[in-house]
Parts: sequence; C-alpha cells; structure tokens
Amino acid sequence: MSAATFDYQRAFSRNFGWVTAAEQETLRSKRIAIAGMGGVGGAHLRTLARLGVGNFNIADFDRFEIHNMNRQAGAFMSTMGQPKVDVMAGIGRDINPQADIRMFGEGVTPSNIDEFLRDVDVYVDSIDFFAMDARRLLFRTCYERGIPALTAAPLGMGVAMLGFAPPGMSFEQYFKVEGHDHQEQFARFIAGLSPAMLQRNYLVAPEAVNFVEQRGPSTGMACDLCAGVMGTAVLKVLLGRGRFRFAPWAMQFDAYRDRLSFTWRPGGNANPLQQLLLMLIRPRLRG
Repeated sequence: MSAATFDYQRAFSRNFGWVTAAEQETLRSKRIAIAGMGGVGGAHLRTLARLGVGNFNIADFDRFEIHNMNRQAGAFMSTMGQPKVDVMAGIGRDINPQADIRMFGEGVTPSNIDEFLRDVDVYVDSIDFFAMDARRLLFRTCYERGIPALTAAPLGMGVAMLGFAPPGMSFEQYFKVEGHDHQEQFARFIAGLSPAMLQRNYLVAPEAVNFVEQRGPSTGMACDLCAGVMGTAVLKVLLGRGRFRFAPWAMQFDAYRDRLSFTWRPGGNANPLQQLLLMLIRPRLRG
C-alpha cells in the first residue's frame, strides 16, 4: 500500500476508545525525538508509530550486528551490517507511510543537538547505558528548552522509568554525576534509575556484567516492557491525561519477581537512602 492509499484514521482506528478521535489527531501532529535505535529505541519507535505519533527525529551511528539479535526490534539476518537508523526509519514508514522521520546517522553530537531537538514535544532516551556524556548533554539541553525527557531502562526482565521536566528536578540535580569519574557516574546512574533494585537477586551469571569493559546483559522482554511503559507515559504527557510522576519519583516493575515499586527520593542521589545504595553498588562496579 502506498502513501497515497494509506488511510491514517483506519490504520489507527483501534486506538479509539482509549483515545478520542481528536486526541488521535493531536498524536498525529506531535514530534518525538529518540536517541538510540537499538534495544529500547527500536521498540519505542515501533510502539509510538503504532500509537499514531506522526513525526520523529531518530539518531544512531551504529549498525546491526549478530549480538543484537536477542532484543533489538530491527535486528534480522536481512539487516545485518545495515545502519540502525535507516532500518528503523524504514520500519516506522512501513507502519505509517505518512510519518515524517528525520534521521541523524551520526548520532547526537554538540554540533547537531539543536537540529535533533528542533520542533520536538518529548525526548525519549534510548542511548547506550554507558554513553554518559551524550546522555547528560541531551537531558541538560531538553531541560533548558522545557522539553520533557523520559527514560525507560531495561533492567533484568523488567523496566525502570524516570522523567525530567521543569519546574521539577533536572537530570543533574537527581543523579548528581558532575565532577565524578565514569565509574562513579555509572554507579550513580544505576542507583538513581533503580532505587528499588528489584533485578539484583536473580542475576545468575554475574561475570556477564563488567562496568570496566562497559558491557552487560539485556533481554528482549525488558525492552518490550520498556516500550509499553514509555508509550503510555508519552501518551499521558502529550495529551495531558492521567498522572505521570517526574523525578524524584521513579517506577520499577519486574516481571520475573512480579513486583512493582514506586520510590520517592527527594534530593536524588544525595538522599541518605541513595547514599546507602551507592555504598552497595560501588564495590560491584569496580570489582
């Protein structure tokens, strides 16, 4: 079916009931920026495109490789070696041929961040866990421009959700990574993402996690859970419906443990409970 014969209203008509026809048109007009088209990013684009969001800015400098197969929405034998941003843009347009998708094949850099965030209503964080410099740049710029910035992290077989927007806490106010080396930044990031640490009790091969070498495991189930939670959060923010609790609130759901946790950490990582958690995390990251 070509873009000329594509019918937006029919394509997304099964959303009606959970959204009104007018709200569906609002979603059609919105633009979402997603940095990272791997595990969670590809799932986010697919889910938000099926929600009927009509405009995207997507960024990734990487290509699909065989080790992406367990979790990444665009990873198929037919896409090995292809740029992730090209593959996922194709999938997004295959869902909605009318979608306006702007691609940033070099990733997000200080030189293109203005263009990446141009016209954006919500930023969806999907870059690699260890890409701390780029993540800090993105969250800082979003905060300065009043763009809500949301992150859903795939932890174990679950999801941890956080959001930042003025006048609430900024990324830096919550995580407090400024002035620390990368290992301490990683410790503070994982502590802030997952104050409840629901995933830590069922890691059966601890050697798979190596923060010095910047590698760790991830599951497809967690990525899909992230996409569902993120899609719902984006809907709430874009339509002004329901309640989304920004930082210092955090949410974590773990499907393996059948646990749901909401945490409130005033002061972010300066909170005494977070300081205790950091004392537990640091030895594991530096081991």
